[in-house]
Amino acid sequence: MGLPSRQRRPTPVSQWDPTARLAYWAFHTNRRPAYMRFACLHLGSSARAEDAVDAAFDSIMAEWLRMLHMDRLDAYAWTVLKGCIIDRQHVRDPWRQRPEPMDTSAFEAALKEARADRFEMLTDAIRFHSAVSRLVERQRDAVLLRYGLQCSPGEAAAVMGVDEATVRSHLGQAHRRLARLLDTSPGS
Repeated sequence: MGLPSRQRRPTPVSQWDPTARLAYWAFHTNRRPAYMRFACLHLGSSARAEDAVDAAFDSIMAEWLRMLHMDRLDAYAWTVLKGCIIDRQHVRDPWRQRPEPMDTSAFEAALKEARADRFEMLTDAIRFHSAVSRLVERQRDAVLLRYGLQCSPGEAAAVMGVDEATVRSHLGQAHRRLARLLDTSPGS
């Protein structure tokens, strides 16, 4: 039997150099609003979203000094956030019988504005939600950020930690896949 592994404790923020501290808080201030909106889409409540985002930033803070040397710091942070959201999706609220479906708020908003037959709109929203849920993860993220949260492609790219061209590519692929899944042409 070997010795127990020792995990290195993260350096407390108070001991970081001022540049690292400012960089972390600037990152936190810049990303938190978009992270909260994205988490709300997936978790269905502000309280659950806040819990996930706080956990993500706790993890990011613990790794911040190491993250400063990464090529894709934003992409790593995005992965941390997604992991925290997934963790929260698996934790059931004792008062709820089933988990909250992802991104229903965007569809509820569209239904409120609809002037056509509500039942038809509801069935279309359900079909669309089902099709979006069948997209690969990066395409689904790009669609939810761009259309569910009204982010520009540049804003979505910054949040996801990828190039804007990558987001545009994901969106194009998603549009084609959604057109096939919904049995419509991409131009309609």
